[in-house]
Amino acid sequence: VISLSSYFCFNFAVFILSRNICYIMCLMFLLGVLAQENLPWDQFARGSSYIAASYVKYLEAAGARVVPIRLLLPGGDVDLQTSQFSRAAKIFYNLALKGNDAGDYFPIWGTCQGFQQLTVLTANKNLLTLTDTKAVALPLTLTSVAPSSRLFRNFPKDLLRSLASENITANFHSWSLSIRNAKLRRFYKILSTNSDGKKEFISTMEANHYPFYAVQWHPEKSPFEWVDKPGMIHSVSAVRASFYTASFFVSEGNTKSVQSKGRSLVRKYSPHSDHHNSEMYTIQGRMNLC
Repeated sequence: VISLSSYFCFNFAVFILSRNICYIMCLMFLLGVLAQENLPWDQFARGSSYIAASYVKYLEAAGARVVPIRLLLPGGDVDLQTSQFSRAAKIFYNLALKGNDAGDYFPIWGTCQGFQQLTVLTANKNLLTLTDTKAVALPLTLTSVAPSSRLFRNFPKDLLRSLASENITANFHSWSLSIRNAKLRRFYKILSTNSDGKKEFISTMEANHYPFYAVQWHPEKSPFEWVDKPGMIHSVSAVRASFYTASFFVSEGNTKSVQSKGRSLVRKYSPHSDHHNSEMYTIQGRMNLC
């Protein structure tokens, strides 16, 4: 069995997956964010892959440093079974399963497409269903286990009330996971659901026996993406929700103390404005991190 600690040489890593399998090194209190390939027909694309800058800022605001080595699984629009993104995610997902089983703590977070990718990896097939949730802000319907969950148990009570009563979770997805999936319900604990008026779907979940977490909504958008379109919420409660989710995940990875040096922090790349996100980092080709 390959030890994740020795394989990745990591302390606290949230890997951001990239379209290319690249060399890996460890840094202290680092988070990786899974980059994804640009679509061939995207006329606005720059470089071979990209990371929305809001994900980087979201994690840095909670005290992490981000390296562009591709495990935060971000939102996007690629095929969940055939894309380079999905292939890279599968490699790290399987290593995370084996590593956690062997005692190496390796947390994973999925946002929107990342949420969906985790469901495909866990079920080994696509179980998603179409919903009318493309650009809408919703309150969470918290389940009875949510307040005691690892993710939510340290949230202030007033913030949980806001999440449950205010339209502060940004939804930009056409596909959702129905609550009627027995296999996934055995693996994941449902923390919240939502509805488009016709179909109820899972919006927040955490694995029962692994440090895997997923949100169908976008906590990173509220403080960092200032695009004038429906579903973008910048209220105090929305920004607080962003901070507490990021702070939780950053602290999840901070379980050991390993010191080493790295040369490929994402801040060495210059973000640029994009027609989809406020800013994004673009990456050209393979990155040698060692």
